[in-house]
Amino acid sequence: MKLGFVSAILDQSTFEEMIDQASELGYECVEAACWPAGKAERRYAGVSHIDVNKVMEDDAYAKYVMDYCKEKNVEISSLAYYPNTMDADLEKRKAAVEHLKTLITASHKLGIDMVTTFIGRDQSKTVEENLELVKEIWPPVMELAKENHVRVAIENCPMLFGQDQWPGGQNLMTTPAVWRKVFEILPYDNLGINYDPSHFVWQMIDYIKPIYEFKDKIFHVHYKDIKVYKDRLDQVGIMGYPLDFMSPKLPGLGDVDWGKYVSALTDIGYDGYTCIEVEDKAFEGTAEAVLKSLKLSKKYMEQFVI
Repeated sequence: MKLGFVSAILDQSTFEEMIDQASELGYECVEAACWPAGKAERRYAGVSHIDVNKVMEDDAYAKYVMDYCKEKNVEISSLAYYPNTMDADLEKRKAAVEHLKTLITASHKLGIDMVTTFIGRDQSKTVEENLELVKEIWPPVMELAKENHVRVAIENCPMLFGQDQWPGGQNLMTTPAVWRKVFEILPYDNLGINYDPSHFVWQMIDYIKPIYEFKDKIFHVHYKDIKVYKDRLDQVGIMGYPLDFMSPKLPGLGDVDWGKYVSALTDIGYDGYTCIEVEDKAFEGTAEAVLKSLKLSKKYMEQFVI
């Protein structure tokens, strides 16, 4: 397994500065944020360390990106973009799908051949209604990915945190039950999972068992911890806004048993990319705090991944 981090946490850094930082800290890879230009609608979104439109238009730029990574001995695990491709707003939906398609073609051109994303969800519709949207929206995306030999890894984050995403959240593929249904609808060998155990913790789902069932569908792995505050949960219950009873933490500072998690990954023979995702508010605000979060997370995870 190769240890890296999700580049979105270095939102104030250029591509070169981000890769330099990864290299200096001894990380082997980065999951490169590739959002379109414009204002971010939420935390950790809107970051663009690689301009995928420029990749497609400028061969020299594409070569420069990969040559720079090679020079610094840092691989790109995937091109990352986490929008809502099934947004109720049809204009937003169209823009998200089109940019995702550009990521797919750019990922192939760069020789990365991996894209990490969300499948999306119309938060006002039922699961069943959203599964019908999957049938409508996603086959052309997956056909393009198939033609370009690109694997698409869907993260299992519900994108349900507060009032803005209520009631259904903005990402459908959040549970093993839904995974099975989507994989039946989209029977593509190159459609899989970007597995993040933290999202299962606060959903009260076993985060170890699915690793074995979906071993052939785990294309990419996130290391992010979560802390559930039992006293707060006792006040609002599981039907409350999730951020009322939990918060993301650095690996080792929350409720995930990382020894068991990585052990399960070794059981299934996973030897791909694993990226730390920093979303811990205790390590925000300054460049020094962010750098500290990357140092601490790496030091902790190196107990299990070298």
